[in-house]
Amino acid sequence: MEGIKDKVAIVGMGCTKFGENWNMSAGDMIIDAVSEAYEDAGISSKDVQAAWIGSFWTNLPAPSMPLATILKMKYKPITRIENMCATASDAFRNAAYAVASGVIDVALVLGVEKLKDSGNSGLPTDDLAMGNVGTAPGTFRARNFTAPGHFAMLATSYFNKYGLSAEEGRTMLAKIMVKNHHNGTMSPKAHFRKEITVEQVLKAPVIAWPLGLLDCCGVSDGCAAAVLVRKDMAKNFRPDPVYIKAMQIAVGPCEGYMNPKHDWTSVKETYRAGQAAYEEAGIKNPRKEISMAEVHDCFSITEAAIYEDLQFSARGGCKEDVDAGTFELTGELPVNMDGGLKCFGHPIGATGLRMVYEVYKQIQGKAGPRQVKNAELGLTHNLGGTPGGCTVSVIIVGP
Repeated sequence: MEGIKDKVAIVGMGCTKFGENWNMSAGDMIIDAVSEAYEDAGISSKDVQAAWIGSFWTNLPAPSMPLATILKMKYKPITRIENMCATASDAFRNAAYAVASGVIDVALVLGVEKLKDSGNSGLPTDDLAMGNVGTAPGTFRARNFTAPGHFAMLATSYFNKYGLSAEEGRTMLAKIMVKNHHNGTMSPKAHFRKEITVEQVLKAPVIAWPLGLLDCCGVSDGCAAAVLVRKDMAKNFRPDPVYIKAMQIAVGPCEGYMNPKHDWTSVKETYRAGQAAYEEAGIKNPRKEISMAEVHDCFSITEAAIYEDLQFSARGGCKEDVDAGTFELTGELPVNMDGGLKCFGHPIGATGLRMVYEVYKQIQGKAGPRQVKNAELGLTHNLGGTPGGCTVSVIIVGP
């Protein structure tokens, strides 16, 4: 099977500040992110042949409204994508495949979400997976089912399987959050830019034991955008384009919801998507060959599980690597250089592209005080759903 490696280039990207953007509509954020992407690529809307927009929850009347009207893309093909928290990554994937096919030369892709004005709190439950097809917008909570509760099961199972006491396990997770908060202080567009301590994480109010308030990412508004072109056109736009090396999505069969033997210490979809992406990119040793990663730290335990599922750490070896500072900015393999979901924010439909935005800037050497040394191959991991059954995107890009 022929892959997408080095067939599509990113020549422009933009990202709004994530956070409580009360004074901005979804359209305002789209204009901000797309304007930055256009300026970065040296183009305008007239140069874009087709567009893909990702949005999970925001009540946009139609993709044609923000794009065809606000961005003056009249009568051009526009496609809207939704794939839970992996929405923006899937929009990116669809646009990239259109470019790789030769049908489109220049594509725009963006992810946007306006959550703060909605009144919703927390990550949404997977209503469709639970059979609640008729759930009305705004009812994010379902009886006996919460996202923190599901991810907390990863933590308790992990502690048990690898013999960690509650104190050891919670301290390991707290160190991950301290790392991400530290990185977030160096990200001007991040939602939460404040240092925290291990003690503060451990003493924070419990949400779903062993996860406390500071183990959970927040609710944000935001938008990110990218301009994609064929590889042979890339140098016409900029001297330092970034090329897609692999793009894989793995969707699980929801075994965790009904199989009593399901292993709640890892997320199989992450492992499978990672394996497929490594094969497509020609990577044999992820820990040594990947320069940096932006991963889906919706909860502290999620990032811990990702380390092992993506083979950055050995099974059961997360604590050792966290204690050694392996994933810090100055460590062997920096993870969540911009603060991740925990600090940069998590506007559901925009998060996947925000991750690509960070590695894009890192590879170009434009990440400022959080710049990673020798930034070459960057990986993004984006998870939609919960550990019992989810969709996971893994994207690898490089020079």
